[in-house]
Amino acid sequence: MTVVEIYSHSIMNRYKSSLCTKASLFILITLVLTFIPPLLIAYRSQGFWITTNTYQEQPDVKFKKEAMIILDTPQPGGFFAWSTYSNFNSLLQQNLRIPSVKSTETDVNGDGKFDQLNFTAQFPLAASESITSLQMILIFDFKLYRMSTFQMESLAYITFSSLTPGAKLTIFGDLRMYQKISLRHRGTDTRFNTSIVNSTSLFASDYDLTNILSSYSQRNVTTVYAPNYPIWKSGRGASQPFTIEVIITYPTETITYTPGFWELIKWGWVQYVTILLLFLWVFKKINVAVFSSQVFQTIVERPKLKQQ
Repeated sequence: MTVVEIYSHSIMNRYKSSLCTKASLFILITLVLTFIPPLLIAYRSQGFWITTNTYQEQPDVKFKKEAMIILDTPQPGGFFAWSTYSNFNSLLQQNLRIPSVKSTETDVNGDGKFDQLNFTAQFPLAASESITSLQMILIFDFKLYRMSTFQMESLAYITFSSLTPGAKLTIFGDLRMYQKISLRHRGTDTRFNTSIVNSTSLFASDYDLTNILSSYSQRNVTTVYAPNYPIWKSGRGASQPFTIEVIITYPTETITYTPGFWELIKWGWVQYVTILLLFLWVFKKINVAVFSSQVFQTIVERPKLKQQ
């Protein structure tokens, strides 16, 4: 009858010695060499601590029904402008041109968050008037929820110019989040939830786009409008308005954040243990070879075998 091995287990020998012996010193050195070098290797390999991490989330974006539009003309007077801020409009005087405005936000996938904004403004013009370039800003409420509850007021800056007078500008693009710093991993973050335009001001400098964008660019977290397909149509009829049609998509963002303590520990532990297992295996082999050969004098206790 064929005999096969169906189970096995190791027999443990115990090696004893006093504390002040070469054997005890050898064990102390091997313990240090087993546990400390993996820590140093993990740290020096740029993989022990993660200072930043990323996740994906579609922001909750809402158009605040606030806008400012400046149209440049080749005619004397230089420009027409309009905004949703009454104080700014009163400063414009003869340069104020009130458009017909329509805005619609749509939730394409039905997840409860808006995915797109369609903004249209039609400016009435005389037959002798024409538009060659424009600048505009649209104001948004921008929120994130997955890690920290983050909220800020943000904007989309849109500009276009042409040598040919236009009848209509249609422009497609994305509202993208831009970070100079990492967000927090938890809590409520409203550091940047301040008004971009001081609508209560009576000073023209507070409505200057240069000043507005200069102040906005100093923020560590902003949004930028990334235009993809601007379409400029010329040939405006004498009685037709100049039309601006802006389509803005709110895409899913890759957010950079600073991990919390437990995430750091979890990541560091995985890096450390992976290297530690190799050191444990190597020094176990070394210890078995050293003590089984009695390189250092020790008292050996062998297990007693039961009589059958």
